[in-house]
Amino acid sequence: MNQAVTLPGPGDPTVRTLLLRGGDVYSPADPFATAMLVQDGTVAWVGSESAADSYARDADAVVDLADALVTPAFVDAHVHATSTGLALTGLDLTDCTGLAEALRRIQDFVQRQPAGARAGGVRSGVLMGHGWDETRWPEGRPPTLAELDLACGDAAVYLSRTDVHSALASSALRAVAGSDLAALAGHHPEQPLTRAAHHAVRRAALAHQTPQQREAAQRAMLRRAAELGIGSVHECAGPDISSPQDLTALLALAAEGDGPEVFGYWGELGAVDTARRLGAVGAGGDLFVDGAVGSRTACLHHPYTDHADQADRTGDASQVGAEYLTAAQIADHVVACTEAGLQAGFHAIGDAALTAVVRGVAAAADKVGLARVRALRHRVEHAELLGPDTIAAFADLGLTASVQPAFDAAWGGSQGMYAARLGTERAGRMNPFAALLRAGVPLAFGSDAPVTALDPWGTVRAAAFHQTPEHRISVRAAFAAHTRGGWRALGQDDAGVLAPGAPASYAVWSPGDLVVQAPDERVANWSTDPRSGVPGLPDLTPGRETPTCLATVVRGRTVYLGGR
Repeated sequence: MNQAVTLPGPGDPTVRTLLLRGGDVYSPADPFATAMLVQDGTVAWVGSESAADSYARDADAVVDLADALVTPAFVDAHVHATSTGLALTGLDLTDCTGLAEALRRIQDFVQRQPAGARAGGVRSGVLMGHGWDETRWPEGRPPTLAELDLACGDAAVYLSRTDVHSALASSALRAVAGSDLAALAGHHPEQPLTRAAHHAVRRAALAHQTPQQREAAQRAMLRRAAELGIGSVHECAGPDISSPQDLTALLALAAEGDGPEVFGYWGELGAVDTARRLGAVGAGGDLFVDGAVGSRTACLHHPYTDHADQADRTGDASQVGAEYLTAAQIADHVVACTEAGLQAGFHAIGDAALTAVVRGVAAAADKVGLARVRALRHRVEHAELLGPDTIAAFADLGLTASVQPAFDAAWGGSQGMYAARLGTERAGRMNPFAALLRAGVPLAFGSDAPVTALDPWGTVRAAAFHQTPEHRISVRAAFAAHTRGGWRALGQDDAGVLAPGAPASYAVWSPGDLVVQAPDERVANWSTDPRSGVPGLPDLTPGRETPTCLATVVRGRTVYLGGR
């Protein structure tokens, strides 16, 4: 972008009409557009450079794009803002190469904190971190409680596993969680906590987080999202993963208008009134039907391939994961939401959990009518281990699949964590994006940050270059799922595109070659022919750098400007 002419600053009252020209505008209105007119936060016109001259005379400001690319802003359809912010500003263990390094980082982090936080108790807040993954370590195991306490001393410390479905909790934090912790499912006196025990220590950690810690984390997350061209996020909150105070504080912060838009979901069974009171757009998100594959809590029809190792190490004899909700409970929740006109949603990863979801939603449709169920576009978060019958049921019931392609990039493939936990045959069925699209199931892409990083172009790349080739989709389809798909999941069909009448939420990217990439080379070859009228996108071939965001604009308001 021309450094001498930049976008107006946030809230500039002198600019109601803005013309961007001299670049590439990714738009269904004109596949060869080079200019766009924005008026009062709405796209007013998209077209060619020659036609832009007639608009330049009346515009309050004109921006020379200098060959930069303009696209709709990304939508991250599944985030946890506070946890992501804490990972950005606190202890991040995602790139630890082994157990010893993780313990050293934990000890260094604790020692850097103020004396009050190190001395025990929670008056100064619980110390929090994220991202450890024992499957990537040569030791193949997480720290024991004794090893953790040696690193933490008397500090109350909560460290979530990369999938956020189990955690390390120091003895000081376990004491805060209460005397009944040991009786809860998933408790172990020396190993990480899962299931109900994990939910208990997470609630305790969040309850003792100071308002200053929470606000700093939320601001950090929203700032990072804006820097990456993300214009809106779906916050998946709930009593087992955050708190009412956390959600309302985030929505209030977002309402200030200085960053991406935030749409909240509240994942509590039957809590339609609570969701509405909190300002949520749906009673769903992380309403857990099961857990996660990495923590062996995703609910399966058949045992985990490595369940014997889990039982020997932790004493947990479960072979098929955790079932948190039955099909009958799911049906009751969907009925309550549908009758209230509120979108429902569920976290479901394993094949048994997904079977329970479709059975429950189908039972709800039998009671209130299929058309009413379909109209609300109820969501399923993650939806990983899907078979043909379940995919067909998704399409029939009008379910939206809110999925995270970076999961495959992190844990897919024949040598990945999925294969170790599930075996290569089941691992090869994970995240079947192409089959979902063929069946007509709407996709909305997200990161589940902090489970995987905020990285929208990386997400698009992960879907287009899925480690299982038959699950790959075109870059164009993946980009649509990460922009328009997020808006459609909210029931807003006019957003997520740059066309007249659409909200002017867009990102400006560094100049580069634009191409059309698809799993079938014949499609790609035809699409690059000018006669096809298919606009190009950046080359996302693995190994290439992804585009740099120069600016992010939300409904006409600049929320990020590179170099400023």
